Amino acid sequence: MSNYPEVDFLYLSEEDMIKAGVMDMDKCVDTMEEVLRLLAKGDFMMGGNNHFSHGTKLSFPKTSEFPNMPTDNGEDRRFMAMPAYLGGPFDRAGVKWYGSNMENKKKGLPRSILMFTLTDKETGAPLAFLSANLLSAYRTGGIPGVGSRYLARKNSEIVGIYGPGVMGKTSLDAFMSTCPNLKKLKIKGRSQHGIDTFIEYAKEKYPKLTEIEVVDSAEALVRDCDVVSFTETSGHDASLYPMVKGEWIKPGALIVCPGSAQFEDDFLANNARMVVDALGLYEAWVEENPYPTYGKITMLGVKFMDMVHEGKIKLSDICDLGQMLLGNTPGRKSDDEIFIYSVGGMPVEDVAWASVCYDKAVEMGLGTGLKLWDKPFMA
Repeated sequence: MSNYPEVDFLYLSEEDMIKAGVMDMDKCVDTMEEVLRLLAKGDFMMGGNNHFSHGTKLSFPKTSEFPNMPTDNGEDRRFMAMPAYLGGPFDRAGVKWYGSNMENKKKGLPRSILMFTLTDKETGAPLAFLSANLLSAYRTGGIPGVGSRYLARKNSEIVGIYGPGVMGKTSLDAFMSTCPNLKKLKIKGRSQHGIDTFIEYAKEKYPKLTEIEVVDSAEALVRDCDVVSFTETSGHDASLYPMVKGEWIKPGALIVCPGSAQFEDDFLANNARMVVDALGLYEAWVEENPYPTYGKITMLGVKFMDMVHEGKIKLSDICDLGQMLLGNTPGRKSDDEIFIYSVGGMPVEDVAWASVCYDKAVEMGLGTGLKLWDKPFMA
């Protein structure tokens, strides 16, 4: 804490974040479970009219008369600001800022470059400025992990990953953390390099996976799997999302969608339990992007909301995982029940995981101390 009006804060590089435990998936899943419980209780604030807004997106035109203005001539070209406050044991505010451009990969950079500012809730003074690529990746995996902890069958043995990238890796980490009997991995990817890299990662980290199978279709991936994660992002044309037919899905399976996927309406309405990480997030997306919303927003829970609009299901048919954790909504009712779980991503998750890592960094003496001012020039 600073001795006001002097303000000091901590800069944490990616290396510092790793030392502070940002890649500790067991702890991350526990933290994300607490986040979902706090959301269900209402001890949080995000943007938007219902305080559940994902954030503010800065996008660009296809063409511009201004020569220096970025143009949307590639995949996933945007900036995002995602502010939030989270109560409970975290009791801090913060904002994640990032730019995203698929062309980054040609420069040896990740698609998105993220930073997070953690702030004191009373003054707004910065506590820390953190490298946030791993922060975001692991909290994104941690939310599927909460789902697999409570929705997957306890005897789950086969896990499938559609999209062996960063989200695929952290989804696998979360499933391995929460489903102790997993022993076979199935992979569907677009590039041989991505598949080979993922296999190397899985073999090195999880020798208990005694069988790894590469498949060439969504059907081959989903069949026989107990837990599946769809992690690829596929733009804003829902017809391009991988289709999953109900007849392929094993009774009792859990399918998690932090990325894009498509399911038949009849299957969702009559043969699956539809679960979201926080219902208010999807209500905010629908308010900000009127019907039809799916495709404009790629998260599957928005498809559920479109089905409510069309009268195919009732809003009460969509289960909020946080309410399930509080005991207000029933969990798994039988071994044959199929769960389709949408993961949207919220800045409260970043506040929570940033707080945990920051506190550990302070305890370990990590990071670089920086000064905002000794005394503000204007106050």
